[in-house]
Amino acid sequence: MSLINKPAPKFTAPAVINGDEIVEDFSLEQYIGKNEVIFFFYPKDFTFVCPTEILAFQEKIEEFEKRGVKVVGCSTDTEESHLAWLMTPKNQGGIEGVKYPIVADTAKTISMAYDVLAGDYVEDENGQIQFEGVAPIAYRGTFLIDKKGMVRHFVINDLPLGRNIDEALRMVEALQFVEEHGDVCPANWEEGKDAMKPTREGVADYLSNH
Repeated sequence: MSLINKPAPKFTAPAVINGDEIVEDFSLEQYIGKNEVIFFFYPKDFTFVCPTEILAFQEKIEEFEKRGVKVVGCSTDTEESHLAWLMTPKNQGGIEGVKYPIVADTAKTISMAYDVLAGDYVEDENGQIQFEGVAPIAYRGTFLIDKKGMVRHFVINDLPLGRNIDEALRMVEALQFVEEHGDVCPANWEEGKDAMKPTREGVADYLSNH
């Protein structure tokens, strides 16, 4: 299933906001019409690669915010687990200092809706529900959602493969450039580099100069 150019699946779920407050009814709907959203999934709290990613997003949060982009994390852990991890210092493996929302997908319905759950629930020959796959946790999915609530980009990494936060920021810049100027972004485009007119002449002109 591809969510590209489709509405981002809606949900309402508990989350920790501001690093220290649990809310029971968090939703991405609050950003529709106002902000793009980077919505990312990670496997588990209190693990190894996950805190490096979560803290890396926090380190870049001003870069996202000055572009009007909201960052939201999500895993299948409980909101209480999120909060405990957020209250744990970095030198003890925690993510203290992270301020963007982290959603608790304990029912795993959000992970399934975004097709990042690392397996499937199936019914066996005895009519019992079994889980088949790696584990009932989320892969490292990253989704760029535009102001209309449409998914414009996503990438999903396997569990041991940490994502590139600079690439997520680059995709935000590319989306905003395209929407503002109407040009398209060629391979390895970065903010400040040449784009292309979406015509045969535009492509020829770009290729002849690069």
